[in-house]
Amino acid sequence: IIDADKARTIFAIKRSKNPGFAGIDNGLYFDEKTWMLFGDAKTVVGDLVKELSGESGF
Repeated sequence: IIDADKARTIFAIKRSKNPGFAGIDNGLYFDEKTWMLFGDAKTVVGDLVKELSGESGF
C-alpha cells in the first residue's frame, strides 16, 4: 500500500474523474495536491517521456 495522500504532489493518470467499478469516488482525485492527467496511461506516459527528453518537437 502506498500512502499517496502523504506526498507533497500527486500525479494521477486516468481517463476521467468518474468512479471505478465499485462506484466509489477516490478522494485523491479531488485533493488540491493532485495533478490529474487525463487519457490512456500508456499514451500519456509516452508523451511525458518525449516531452521531458526534448523529443516532442516543441
